[in-house]
Parts: sequence; structure tokens; C-alpha cells
Amino acid sequence: MAIYTFVLFGSASIGVYSLATEKIVIIPPQIPRHKAERVGKWLKTDVVQTMIGKSVLIGALACANSNGMLLPHFVREEEIETLQNSCGKNFNLTIMETRRTAYGNMVLTNDKGAIVDPRLKAKDIKIISDTLDVEVVPGEIAGLPYVGSLATATNNGILAHPLIKEEEKKLIEEVMKTPVDVGTINCGVPYVGTGLIANTKAAVAGFLTTGPEMFIIGQVLDVVKKDE
Repeated sequence: MAIYTFVLFGSASIGVYSLATEKIVIIPPQIPRHKAERVGKWLKTDVVQTMIGKSVLIGALACANSNGMLLPHFVREEEIETLQNSCGKNFNLTIMETRRTAYGNMVLTNDKGAIVDPRLKAKDIKIISDTLDVEVVPGEIAGLPYVGSLATATNNGILAHPLIKEEEKKLIEEVMKTPVDVGTINCGVPYVGTGLIANTKAAVAGFLTTGPEMFIIGQVLDVVKKDE
């Protein structure tokens, strides 16, 4: 397992523009195929190149684990078709028919559980649970509701905002059945999910991430730094 650094659209906030699970990594089609396939090789996943609702903000708008994916209401038919063809018929693709759209920011998930923005309605939490096929519980990180942008989760470990409270950490570990520790990315940014994508095989961080930050990422997610 390894950790690499990457840049998308000249930005270190790669988690805003991409999304990774154990099976796929989604990268906007504007990125050259050879560059996208490099990320797929690192993560040992299939590469899907599409936008979400004509937006490149894939990591902010969509959320996924190995079982399913949550998409905003404005996702386009051709994008759904691309995702379904890539993920297979048994993969749950759910379009969330709500005014909220940034499900990548509102949901933190792995293949064992999920923590969601406590402002979501009970009926939407049920839909999220059915889609991701895991237990879903409302929660916060550092007293903030946009949990998906405040942490990066795999089935091995969860790296979270440095100001996470002890009771929040305990809840996440209980629901997601994975140890939680703290760190930053991109030279001190505490919004970990904005600059780090990962699965159990590798992690990919924004290019501004420092050596000490990479060391912590490697310890928490059980990966090690590699040269590109």
C-alpha cells in the first residue's frame, strides 16, 4: 500500500474533484486519460471519467462506497449511464431528490458504516442507508456538520479534522467500525476530505501535502509514501 501526491486543475484540493472507493476512482473527463489512469493504477481500481451534473466537483457532489453511490438531483442521464456501466448492475445508484446537493460533503462512509450531516431528514438518511447498505447515523466532526469534507475514510482507518471531539470520534469508530485519528493535508488544511482520496490499497493527497502530513496519513490509513 502506498501514498502518492497529485494535482487536478492546478489545485491541491483533489478531493473536491475526484472520488475513490475500493472498486473505482472517478475523475473529470477534462483530465487526460493517461493521467487519470495513473491514479487508477495507484489505487488499483477501474477509472471512470465523467462529470456530475456537468460539474467537475465530483468529490463534493457525490458520495460512494463499494455498494452504492449518492448523486444530486441535477445529475444528467448520460452521466448516470456511464456510472452504471462502469459500476455494474448490482451497484446502487441513487439520485437524491432534495434541495441539498453536496452529498460528498454531507456523508462520510466506508464499507462498514456512515456518518451524515445531522441536518438531513430521517427519510433521506434511510435512503442513504439503503443505497450504501450500511448503518447510517447523524454526527459531526469538530462541531461541524459537513462530515464528508472534514475526514477521509477507508476500511482501514479514518483521518479527521484535528479538532474532532472525543465523543464524535467514539461515535464514528462505533458506527464505521474503523479507528479514527487526526491530521491535516496540503500544508495545514484541516478539511481533510478536500485534499485526500484513498482506499485500502493506496492514498492520493494534494501536491502541497508535507512530509510530516504524509507520515501521519500513512500511519492512520495504513499506507506508505511512494514516489510518483
